[in-house]
Amino acid sequence: MATPAFEEIAETFEFLDDWEDRYRHVIELGKAMAPLDDSFKVPALKVDGCASQVWLRPVIAEGRFDFQGDSDAMIVRGLIAVLHALYSGLPVGQVAAVDAAAELGRLGLNEHLSSQRSNGVRAMVERIRKVAAEAA
Repeated sequence: MATPAFEEIAETFEFLDDWEDRYRHVIELGKAMAPLDDSFKVPALKVDGCASQVWLRPVIAEGRFDFQGDSDAMIVRGLIAVLHALYSGLPVGQVAAVDAAAELGRLGLNEHLSSQRSNGVRAMVERIRKVAAEAA
């Protein structure tokens, strides 16, 4: 069910032997992501449940889900980029069918993120699913 962009990340992770290399790759994905304009860093777009500050701005066009996001932590920006690859471009009705925990598990993120970071990822996924369900 993963998008081609997410599959590309998964393939890259297969070639990276240790977690430090994967961690650096996640940070690089975050650095490559366009920053969210400060005008969108508002309480309504802030994700609760994250240790860092996180904003997700949904962008739904022609029935397809997309979002912009940002964080004050580089690793979290990278996690936002991974979630963007997982969900971006899907029809809004298919967003709920994505098993984010299983897909992220393929990357080995589950066992290498702190409990606070894992909770933050879950909070971001919940927000994405809620917004897509409302738009569907």
